[in-house]
Amino acid sequence: MSVKNDTGGEDRDLTAEELAAIEEEYDEGARTRAVSTGFARFLKVVALAFATYHYLTAGFALPADYWHMGWHLSGLFILIYALFPMFRTHSAYEMKTGPLHLGGVPLFDVLLMALGVASALYLGFAWQGVPWLGIEEQTFRMGNPNIYDMIFGCILIVLVLDIARRTLGWVLPAIICVFMAYALFGPIFPGILQHPGVKFRTFVSSMYFPQEGIFGVTLWVVSTIVFHFVLFGVIAQRTGLGQLFIDNATILAGRYTGGPAKVSVVSSAFFGTISGSSVANTVSTGALTIPNMKRLGYPGHFAGGVEAAASAGGQITPPIMGAAAFIMAEFLEVPYTTIVIAAIFPALLHYIGVFSVVHLMARRLNLQGLSKEMLPRLGTVWRDGWANMVPLVGLLVVLFSGYTPYMSAFCGISLAIITGMARVRNPATLFYPGAFIAFVAWKYTGEGFDLPMSAILIACAVLGSFNPQERIRLPQMADTFETGVKYALAVGAAAAAVGIVVGVINTTGVGFRIGFMVTQGAGQIGANLHTLLSFGSFELFSVEDITLFISLVLVAIACILMGAGVPTTALYIMLVSVAQPALAQLGVPPIASHMFVLYYGVVAEITPPVCTSAYAAAAIANSNPFRTGISAFSLGLGKIVAPMAFVYAPVLLFVSQTGFDLWTFIYTATSCIAGVICLSTAVVGYWLAPMGVGFRILMGLAGIVFIAPSLQADLIAALIAAPAVLTQIVQRRRIAEEG
Repeated sequence: MSVKNDTGGEDRDLTAEELAAIEEEYDEGARTRAVSTGFARFLKVVALAFATYHYLTAGFALPADYWHMGWHLSGLFILIYALFPMFRTHSAYEMKTGPLHLGGVPLFDVLLMALGVASALYLGFAWQGVPWLGIEEQTFRMGNPNIYDMIFGCILIVLVLDIARRTLGWVLPAIICVFMAYALFGPIFPGILQHPGVKFRTFVSSMYFPQEGIFGVTLWVVSTIVFHFVLFGVIAQRTGLGQLFIDNATILAGRYTGGPAKVSVVSSAFFGTISGSSVANTVSTGALTIPNMKRLGYPGHFAGGVEAAASAGGQITPPIMGAAAFIMAEFLEVPYTTIVIAAIFPALLHYIGVFSVVHLMARRLNLQGLSKEMLPRLGTVWRDGWANMVPLVGLLVVLFSGYTPYMSAFCGISLAIITGMARVRNPATLFYPGAFIAFVAWKYTGEGFDLPMSAILIACAVLGSFNPQERIRLPQMADTFETGVKYALAVGAAAAAVGIVVGVINTTGVGFRIGFMVTQGAGQIGANLHTLLSFGSFELFSVEDITLFISLVLVAIACILMGAGVPTTALYIMLVSVAQPALAQLGVPPIASHMFVLYYGVVAEITPPVCTSAYAAAAIANSNPFRTGISAFSLGLGKIVAPMAFVYAPVLLFVSQTGFDLWTFIYTATSCIAGVICLSTAVVGYWLAPMGVGFRILMGLAGIVFIAPSLQADLIAALIAAPAVLTQIVQRRRIAEEG
């Protein structure tokens, strides 16, 4: 059955090559220039060496930080300068030849590549000192860099900004340059922002030497943890885990009202557990769900919006979240598993918000589910795909047993390789499980793994080799590793560049200064509103409550506006440095303020005019990109105030220092979900029957009030919603009687 697209043409299913092209076009850092065959082989060797180095060091031992991050940066410089042109013109991606090119890469980019590698590795080379060059040990040079430090430090700062620009565009480097200007020219800034300024030599030293700046926490997290989880997600998807998720989501939700749209939400939730990339989630699950939605009558822009809105949640969906979650764990100095637990309810709320809008829209349009013939068979799906769960189970067992995230990623990747490549019926391939079992035994004898953990991992390795699916050959797995490396280039460049922001914040204290400005401004607005909302001795809200609410609104607006051109990870790092001091002054627990900023960073992912996942979905749906972005944003409106609940009721995050009480959690969660559903009803304009504008406004107001976790607020919200609810019940009965 063919259907019309938004422009009146015929729809058709997209090929794997077309889907890959869509992902390249819209995924930040995925589109690369053409190079010669020989140079492509060289880059493949670099990518495989890069992946192998990270994989092996995660399992066996990490080198010193300055060497480890130096090698990571070196790989980024080689691959980014080879694959990403200086400017994003159409011709820049085409194959170029001539005396000024090497294998299709301009010699100027090759020069920058060499300078980048030299500046990244110089730190390790000169760490212990180089007497014959007059270079002292790093300890004696800290804060007093020599001429070599200054040269390589300046080169590194400029080139890090350049690779961020090449992979992510101009916005992020421009913002970082503003932070650099603030550090260097502090005396010319007005009021509370004024500071003595940082000397240029001190600035270069702070940005270049480890602990702060480029070789700081953000690059360490990406090079030590995030890359491994990105690689695991790519391999797990390639071996069949992604398809297993989609099939199970179809079985769970496909038969109900608006089935394909609900499949999109559920499959995106499943897929989000192994991938923190919004665009990758959109393309992987949307290839099936978007055409199915359109076949059942959904408008193309709405079908694309559903997929984009659902896929954006991948960055906050445990256990494998986006890079920001790993950085959050380092900032808060808590185990990553604490962040995973804290993210459970926020992720659930995200998908409830999208799911409720989808359900109500399907009811409004009277869209039916998939027929029984279109649904996969549960027995067949699990008979063929059960083994694909083994790597994820192994990763989670190691992660929640208290081992480091990179050790859990090493085990997960190893089990994914075994599941994909080893088969009992092919004895030669049993080398893979044999090698991993030998590793587990080595760890056990060295007291790295206890007996139960060792037994579980060995059992997983044995089970993975019984995978009934066709095995993946070595060249295919090599291509998968190469793809995983390319996926990690943009986030690596962003992490290195944003390290400059972290260094500036730590050096100048600008986060506390802006945070103080936010709370002062919110306090003045709160005092004025308190006067308006007070009647004699009776006050509807206290000044503190109003001040907190205004502060949250200001931070949320900043997140959404800056998120228009900045990746979620970079946005989180820059804004949490402002939000944390501001909200801490108002008594908000640290993990609540961090999760607040991260959640709004995800909302910004689907906020026009820049919403790359929505544009990728539009390409699959063959719909208008901006209209698709508006649809994705509308789908997100149902949960746009939900993060405020984490601040007012940290119990929703399970692990807040305020403690956890089951009944308080149940009551607060129910109230919050009721608020999200009311807001979703207001967005769609339908609950039991079509809803007029006036009643939609009432439901929207009720939803906002429901978010405030108190019995008084819930009673007020119920009173506000009552007229709309009663009218809906009456209308529903009237329609039933007429029908």
